[in-house]
Amino acid sequence: MAMRRPPPRAPQNFTRINHRIRVPEVRCIDAQGEQIGVIATREALQKAERLGMDLVEVSPTAKPPVCRIMDYGKFKYDQEKKQKHQKKNAAATKVKELKFHANVEEHDYATKVRHARDFLESGNRVKCSLFFRGREGAHQELGFEVMNRVLEDLKDIGNAEQPPRLMGRSIIMLLTPSQAIKGK
Repeated sequence: MAMRRPPPRAPQNFTRINHRIRVPEVRCIDAQGEQIGVIATREALQKAERLGMDLVEVSPTAKPPVCRIMDYGKFKYDQEKKQKHQKKNAAATKVKELKFHANVEEHDYATKVRHARDFLESGNRVKCSLFFRGREGAHQELGFEVMNRVLEDLKDIGNAEQPPRLMGRSIIMLLTPSQAIKGK
């Protein structure tokens, strides 16, 4: 006897509309947002068709499922717009990286600190990395001095989310904008 495969499941973001709703009765909400109550699915479909709209399942896990009479095209457009807005807001905080060396010259140091200040002012997090080349690793205290100096120069605008710490041949520190900057 051959085994039967289960029917393919609908994707998680799939919304059932109109005749795809296969339950005998639904809790129906009309186009103005008013509760109609628990009615037969067939009756809810007829009401939606009379209004020239769609019957959309908004809460499939409820018992009975909640359906709303609405324009499905507009509903889908609004959902996509919300998702884009959420994505845009989620990508607002980026991590910018600045690389230092233990024997950094004064002008290079000042330029990198100025860039870090600009990044923090625009609300980005800043990852400061200091790499040891060759025999520089024997003088790790010089690297920690540079990182602590960066931290001191930026303490008015940023906080150390992750203080300077040694990882292999480098020292890494993560700075975040202070609360005063985030408020702006």
